[in-house]
Amino acid sequence: MSTTKDLSKYGLKNVRAQWNLDAETLQKITVEKNMGVETDNGTLCVNTGKFTGRSPKDRFLVKDDYTKDKIWWGRINKPISPENFDKLYDEVTNYLEGKEVYVRDAAVCADPKYKMNVRTVTEYPWSNYFIKNMFLRLDESELDNFEEEWLVLCAPGYEASNPKDFGIISGNFSILNFTRKIALVAGSAYTGEMKKGIFSALNLILPTEKEVLPMHCSANVGEGGDTAIFFGLSGTGKTTLSADPDRKLIGDDEHGWTKENTIFNFEGGCYAKVIDLTEEKEPDIYRAIRPGALLENVVFKEGTKEVDFFDSSITQNTRVSYPIDHIDNIQTPSYASNPTNIFFLTCDAFGVLPPVSKLTPGQAAYHFISGYTAKVAGTEAGITEPVPSFSACFGEPFMPLHPAVYAEMLSNKMKEAGVNVWLINTGWSGGPYGVGSRIKLKYTRAMISAILEGKLDDVEFDTHPIFGLNMPKYCPGVPTEILDPMNTWLQKGAYVSKAIQLAHSFHINFDKFASEASEEILNGGPLIDSHHSLGEHL
Repeated sequence: MSTTKDLSKYGLKNVRAQWNLDAETLQKITVEKNMGVETDNGTLCVNTGKFTGRSPKDRFLVKDDYTKDKIWWGRINKPISPENFDKLYDEVTNYLEGKEVYVRDAAVCADPKYKMNVRTVTEYPWSNYFIKNMFLRLDESELDNFEEEWLVLCAPGYEASNPKDFGIISGNFSILNFTRKIALVAGSAYTGEMKKGIFSALNLILPTEKEVLPMHCSANVGEGGDTAIFFGLSGTGKTTLSADPDRKLIGDDEHGWTKENTIFNFEGGCYAKVIDLTEEKEPDIYRAIRPGALLENVVFKEGTKEVDFFDSSITQNTRVSYPIDHIDNIQTPSYASNPTNIFFLTCDAFGVLPPVSKLTPGQAAYHFISGYTAKVAGTEAGITEPVPSFSACFGEPFMPLHPAVYAEMLSNKMKEAGVNVWLINTGWSGGPYGVGSRIKLKYTRAMISAILEGKLDDVEFDTHPIFGLNMPKYCPGVPTEILDPMNTWLQKGAYVSKAIQLAHSFHINFDKFASEASEEILNGGPLIDSHHSLGEHL
């Protein structure tokens, strides 16, 4: 056996290893072991058990000489000692002794200059299937002498019996060790823990070692080679709006922006929510669900093998992973140059923010650090009216560095590349949720098309009196009266008071970042705070 295929170097003893199995074989094994079933069209479907989403409270980073002064420690990035990591790692390898495991050699980062080899060892065959879909697949010549840079070890069946003895909270855990270059996942079968583990590692490695800005975003490229980037939290339209018949998809979730001004996909696949999925609403995702894809936590219509996408009895977070080539209109390989426009998507349920506005570099950095959207009634238990929701860099749970580090990088890259940044509100107009109405998707698409085609380059802009945003006075295909949100409210006073309320929420949220932010970024926030009167700006 070649040394590259020797698992004993990881402390794995007497394991029966299955290497780089194809999708059909992994699917067959999963069904034979009663760990999954096939839908009526032959797609593999599994249940991830107790965990149907990530468990942020059980995520830890090893605090050692490499990380102690780099990471923004706190609620998101919790430390664990190297000694406790080593003890847990040994527990997991002992648990796997004598078992069958599945090994996948793959890579992340599509740009060859930044490609990183990752070896994944999983206890379950379908966990390996997920990695096959989501990481970059290698050809035979690349597999022959494969040397990994990182190891992912995933053992959902192991649970720590005395978590406190290891400095963790629960029996399940997801831990990154940057010195040993290991992502350790145990006690949870939710596949997203593996994906987000390795991408959280990249979110530290790329900016500090490679001068690459990692981004939680989707991206596409036009026929003329112009690249567009879409940031946005769940429910803001990131996947929907980046799927454009006239533009090729680079990727839908994780990208890097290099010093050479290339935008590259981290991944080799897509991991999409499928709750309430219809072919009409999301044709690309719907058609990607075929053999080779992996469905998670969906429910069948009674007495059939047909998926009921509207059934959320297991979870609202039903998912499918599939190789990116299940989408027709893709960029191959998945990277492109010349970033031209960046879109920050927000679903403002307060009906305050303009449907489209252009940001200065300072405003772009401020809104990037803020990562604002709003939760509407019904999205979570107990929410009866809109609630502001902020996630730094539109991906706070996966960002090991201080958000200001990523924001400064974004601001600098914007200036170097001459990129335009736009804030797009896909939420409410004419009043808050329950009073106004959601901005029509066709209007949002028209705004994005107008920007991509350069049709807003020469229009006049107004300045929003409270947020300081530059609002176009005209946009083809969009009713002019909705471009300034104050015009759409029956009572202007009610609009102003709601806008001030939201501005205060921004300021309160930003307080925790202010000490690390530059003057330019601080000036990019709303014009009014508790120390200013509205009269200065109206």
